[in-house]
Amino acid sequence: MAADLRSVFGTSVLLVLVIICSDVPCFVRAHLYKNRYAGDQVFRITPSNDQEVDVLKGILGRLKVDFWQPNSVTLIHGNATVDVHVKRKDTQALHVHLKERQIDYRVFITNLQREIEKQAGHGSPRKRRSASQYDYEVYHSLEEIQSWMFEMNRTHSDMVDLFSVGKSYEGRPLYVLQLGKRSRPHKKSVWIDCGVHAREWIGPAFCQWFVKEALSSYKHDSVMRRLLNQLNFYVMPVFNVDGYRFSWTTDRFWRKTRSKNRKFHCRGVDANRNWKVKWCEEGASSHPCDDTYCGPRPESEPEVKAVARFLRKHKKHIKAYISIHAYAQMLLYPYSYKYATIPNFNCVESAAHSAVTALYSAYGVKYRYGPASTTLYVSSGSSIDWAYKNGIPYTFAFELRDTGYFGFLLPEYLINPTCTETMRAVKAISSGLLKKCETQRDRFKFV
Repeated sequence: MAADLRSVFGTSVLLVLVIICSDVPCFVRAHLYKNRYAGDQVFRITPSNDQEVDVLKGILGRLKVDFWQPNSVTLIHGNATVDVHVKRKDTQALHVHLKERQIDYRVFITNLQREIEKQAGHGSPRKRRSASQYDYEVYHSLEEIQSWMFEMNRTHSDMVDLFSVGKSYEGRPLYVLQLGKRSRPHKKSVWIDCGVHAREWIGPAFCQWFVKEALSSYKHDSVMRRLLNQLNFYVMPVFNVDGYRFSWTTDRFWRKTRSKNRKFHCRGVDANRNWKVKWCEEGASSHPCDDTYCGPRPESEPEVKAVARFLRKHKKHIKAYISIHAYAQMLLYPYSYKYATIPNFNCVESAAHSAVTALYSAYGVKYRYGPASTTLYVSSGSSIDWAYKNGIPYTFAFELRDTGYFGFLLPEYLINPTCTETMRAVKAISSGLLKKCETQRDRFKFV
């Protein structure tokens, strides 16, 4: 009798779950990603000198860890922290190696699976049915984001245009929202893309937040009203659509695109190393299995090629390019590929300073800012260098919260403050475009 009751009860629960899950992704009582990250840990390691750097490179190379920050073993330096995701089977060995070598370290995340389920709002109800109920303080799947884009286009037809710049490797449309009052043709424009690296979920969350805030504050915020009256904003919430979807369904920490390689089983290219500017030089890898793989050729990835084509076509009017990444709490501008000063350094530096000051005014969160090569690390084939080389005078990459405690698993309760402060920074950069800044372009060689 008890067994029969359990059977009936189990069937009833299953039926309820099927009904609930028919419209929305549902993770109730099921481990995300088939529990593949149970027992995995995230270490923060700080080598203090060149000798420890060499030892650490050897240890991490043998263990084949997942680099979070920096994103490659070649970028490890003395007195700079290294954040790595280590598989459960290798955690004990890494503890032993680091203790034996007396290399300073701590464990930031002791059970990665548990943190993933916390970040994803495991088991919590979510408002996803319409634009009016849409919850901007949770992370959304690709399908939800694209449905939301159509809804924004439908409900704000006077201010929003939805279009596609092309298709991804797996055939998904690459949607962009154009925001702005249709006051006159050929307005100055700002491009904002998010989700270039699939695992950086706070990026797409910000792009959605930006659209929502811009539209909802138009009537009562004089700054936003002026920006939408005088500028167009092209907002691409998910650049790497295939990778982002894969990070939801299969591998939470997937970074690259999902293109196939003829010679290797490894898939994908780093979409921020695939641009045609000093392609595949320092800070990029030529090996298809590496996270910073530059691809078989510049613009090999259809996502990069489509966006580059659009930016080239509209570069006469696009005055700022902004790419949203995570994590590090930094605002970066060119150059990424070399240690040199850009021609309009004074104007870009001033814009960056205004942006981080505006960001700080929200919650007191500090961002470092400066050239990407010196502030973060040298990398070639990046989108900000390409955009700058192609005549867009203000190009920035944000590295949003945090500085490593949560890493790529920024909790949903931090979406609101992170997006609120970043909104202030983007508004500051955009407002600067409406003023004239004297450059020192003639004093420098361009590239």
